[in-house]
Amino acid sequence: MSADLQVSPQGARFGSRHMPCALGRGGIGIKRREGDGITPIGRFELRALWYRADRVAPRCILPQHKIAPHHGWSDDENDPAYNRQITLPHRYHHEKLWRDSPVYDLVGVMDFNLNPVVAGAGSAVFLHVWRGADVPTEGCVALARDDLLHVLAGWTRDSRIAIQP
Repeated sequence: MSADLQVSPQGARFGSRHMPCALGRGGIGIKRREGDGITPIGRFELRALWYRADRVAPRCILPQHKIAPHHGWSDDENDPAYNRQITLPHRYHHEKLWRDSPVYDLVGVMDFNLNPVVAGAGSAVFLHVWRGADVPTEGCVALARDDLLHVLAGWTRDSRIAIQP
């Protein structure tokens, strides 16, 4: 049994569990720039898990960080902190991690464009809670909350997110 979360336009599979998933509005492909809506092809580590402790208590082996109202993620290619967690308020464009909706209750940080970070090549490529199976993301992989909790509970040091067209 593969330890990977297999992702394609047909859905996701983790072990024997098949799950619907939401992908980028631009489909799966070669991610070329910030804002293209592409979910990147490749095999990626999850570097860390950010989560809303007031809403969920995940079980997983990843380094974990509790999301607070002052947490964000830079998606502005002019920001020296591009594609990194930032503290709000922040003068550059960013995503707020603390949201009224449950979409960022669980945020797995994929190692896309992190080592090294290339400004404008794409940021905030996460594994997170979906808005629904038919609601595309901006390039992330999104699962139903229960499916995401299942994946996180079974995640191992060898697990990766394998995204294929």
